Amino acid sequence: MKWVTRERPKVDRVACPWLIKRFVDPAAEFLYVPKDEVLAVASRERATPYDVPNVELGHEGDDCTFDAIVKKYGLGADPAIAAMAKIVRGADTAAHDLTPESRGLLAICDGLGKVYDDDHAQLAAAMPVFEALYRSCGGRR
Repeated sequence: MKWVTRERPKVDRVACPWLIKRFVDPAAEFLYVPKDEVLAVASRERATPYDVPNVELGHEGDDCTFDAIVKKYGLGADPAIAAMAKIVRGADTAAHDLTPESRGLLAICDGLGKVYDDDHAQLAAAMPVFEALYRSCGGRR
């Protein structure tokens, strides 16, 4: 399945692919496109849009897109995923002090965005970060 979002990913747009590949769709393919092209590419490619306004898998209230995916796919029963969701929410929204780890995750993701010009290279570099975060939250699967 294809998934599409805005180019130049920040926290949510690298956290969500980790979550999707790990727990929803191991064969997922991610497309990063200019923000004004996301919905057209989603339609053309039959891809699921995420982390853009007015789509099912986006920010709602205080929740970020990671939260939306956790809810949609029933992943919140895993205590490690629930803990990660709070960390990601703090890093991706204005609530940077939501958890002690949120500011650190934000700094890591911002740094990766500065090191990598290619969105897919940035995503590849971020995947082990989120795997390590999951394990530090007690994840075993």
